[in-house]
Amino acid sequence: MPDLLLEFFSEEIPARMQARAAEDLKKLVADKLVNAGLVYEGATAFATPRRLALSIAGLPARQPDVKEERKGPRVDANEKAIAGFLKATGLASVEQAKIERDPKKGDFYVAVIERAGRPAIEVIAEIVPEVAKAFPWPKSMRWGEASARPGALNWVRPLHSIVAMFGPETEDPDVVRFEVGGIAAGDTTYGHRFMAPQAIKVRRLDDYVAKLEKAKVVVDPARRAQMILTDAKTLAFAQGLELVEDEGLLAEVAGLVEWPVPLMGSFDAAFLAIPEELIRATIRNNQKCFVVRDPNTGKLANKFILVANIEASDGGGAIVAGNERVIRARLSDAKFFYETDLKTRLEDRLPKFEQIVFHEKLGTQAERIARIVALAGHLAPIVGADTSKAERAAQLCKADLLTEAVGEFPELQGLMGRYYAEAQGEDEAVAHACEDHYKPKGPDDLVPADPVSVAVALADKIDITTMFFWMGEVPTGSKDPYALRRATIGAIRLILDNKVRMSLTDLFESCIWNFIKEWDNQYRSVLLVSDESDDETAESDGNSHLVKGREFVHVRSPNALEQFRLTEPYTQIAFTFGDEQGVDGFERAGDFWDSARLGFRDPFATIDNILSFFADRLKVQLREQGARHDLVDAVFALEGQDDLVLIVRRIEALGKFLDTDDGKNLLAGTKRAANILRIEEKKDGTSYTGAPDAGIYSQDEEKELARAIGVAKEEASAAVAQEDFAAAMSAMSKLRPHVDAFFDKVTVNVDDAKLRANRLRLLNEIREATRSVADFSKIEG
Repeated sequence: MPDLLLEFFSEEIPARMQARAAEDLKKLVADKLVNAGLVYEGATAFATPRRLALSIAGLPARQPDVKEERKGPRVDANEKAIAGFLKATGLASVEQAKIERDPKKGDFYVAVIERAGRPAIEVIAEIVPEVAKAFPWPKSMRWGEASARPGALNWVRPLHSIVAMFGPETEDPDVVRFEVGGIAAGDTTYGHRFMAPQAIKVRRLDDYVAKLEKAKVVVDPARRAQMILTDAKTLAFAQGLELVEDEGLLAEVAGLVEWPVPLMGSFDAAFLAIPEELIRATIRNNQKCFVVRDPNTGKLANKFILVANIEASDGGGAIVAGNERVIRARLSDAKFFYETDLKTRLEDRLPKFEQIVFHEKLGTQAERIARIVALAGHLAPIVGADTSKAERAAQLCKADLLTEAVGEFPELQGLMGRYYAEAQGEDEAVAHACEDHYKPKGPDDLVPADPVSVAVALADKIDITTMFFWMGEVPTGSKDPYALRRATIGAIRLILDNKVRMSLTDLFESCIWNFIKEWDNQYRSVLLVSDESDDETAESDGNSHLVKGREFVHVRSPNALEQFRLTEPYTQIAFTFGDEQGVDGFERAGDFWDSARLGFRDPFATIDNILSFFADRLKVQLREQGARHDLVDAVFALEGQDDLVLIVRRIEALGKFLDTDDGKNLLAGTKRAANILRIEEKKDGTSYTGAPDAGIYSQDEEKELARAIGVAKEEASAAVAQEDFAAAMSAMSKLRPHVDAFFDKVTVNVDDAKLRANRLRLLNEIREATRSVADFSKIEG
């Protein structure tokens, strides 16, 4: 079967765009071929700095013939309808259509359209220009005189030539004839820009790859990366060193060269006095070079490995010297940044944060740091950290954002904070928390274990999640501009890996409260707003008022404000501008900012939304570990379940229980009871809650089930109180034979209305009994 070979040869394609462009080319061309009826056996895309190539194997020589039947109007339809049918189907007259009979709807015309398949090479000649003209480059350009004309080709860099060959392996392939941007497709490509720039005639993939390799071009980016890695390791080993591997840099460098030639250079050993990460960032970011280390000490050596794109006649001496000169200058800058930063203590940088807005609704970076300090202090005793150390670390953890080194290399934030904290004599736990509070940054990142780091990292993540949720900036679909999903997953991992026992609700409330007290300090008074319309007076050092049927408590100090800490019915917060304006000022526009005008939501609803968000993220994490998402729902549905460590333990016990026969049968019985109750409650609008009347029981199975429910409730509740969820599940399992016997022997919907209602209440007892361990209605199956 014929194969297709495509190549777009251009000026240098940015390395960051190459992999995506190769995948886009493969998908766009392959999809159009399949839609045209040209299915294939396999497709492979390649990219080098100067070319984008695609090989599709096993294509048919022509499209399959198509036979299609299209239903038309009834035979007695008006002339206009029939004329439209003939035009749409390409028939000359109705005599060319067949008539199908329908006893109900009458006879109607059917057009039988037969289309012979076209040669694949003709179809390809139409498809490839369409793909090229609409290619989704992140950035593209036009060039030359043609760029001024309408419809000029946009490509990432000026396009020079196109290869398009189609044919079977046993024959000479044909050129696919088409033109893109004034460039006609042909069979000619070009070798390495400097070492073999001559034109090369190619026929098919193996011929293309082999001839380009002779012309000093390695087409496959994966092979170029492997060549770089192998040769770089060999160079380092020859000097008694080892390569510091960097997958991201390796992929980027493989996209910068067509013929990789690793070389080794060196720099002044005096630069090793600055942090290793700063050296590595300087060499990596500025010169795309690899660093090496001494395998005996694990420390960096004063050498680096660069990757040239040419086999130089002098063995690469001039290339190495040029890179050494640039790296020396860049390392001098880095050394200057580091030494300059050390002259200013971290805490002395903090006042600058008062002039930096974190978010227009959330105040300055200084205010955010104050909230993190307060929350870290709240968390310290919970995670077993020293409160003063946690607060000190929280105060300093963002200070390195204002340093020269982090300004030049933002990826070193946190890390440089640790170095500067250690240099100014901070406690080791405080210094490490400055670095670790950003962690974990991803699913493979290590989770901090030191209590001080845990407290600050949790405070940072909980604050940003809670605050943005409160002001309504909730992630939707693929949009998460503030990385709240990552922050939430990081918080979950911190809590679970360190087995932190705490109430999330209390934590979110503390976070919101810290923000309220910030505004209280700024505006000197706060109004707590109630949706209630009664005239009850709340005690405070201010006064209670009714304005437009709603109660306002005017509070003038943080201590008094603490009495009303987000307790209902005060669900809205208003901030006034002065001690004396109070409620009187509330009526005048401009005299106050209330929570709604600030863009914030009801704090109680906010906390519920955040808990739901945490549950969703926990589902994802547990599902990746093999747990069932419906079990997370079943446990979170229970009131007051916001201790993640307990939730996970309960889910694990529930999962093991449901894997047993007792668990499966009890689940089936509970669902059966719930279904009967739902149907009957919907039918007559009655809720069958409350204890059943034991005096009405008429069958032994009723009595035994009622007794078993009472015992199971008591045992399960006691076990849950002791956090022994396996024992709670075991207590529930004792219900199974009694539930089975009840459904086997007892009829629920009897004629006696009183007996029927009592039996329905007994079914409700089954449902309520199982809720001591989980909401079984949320469990699938």
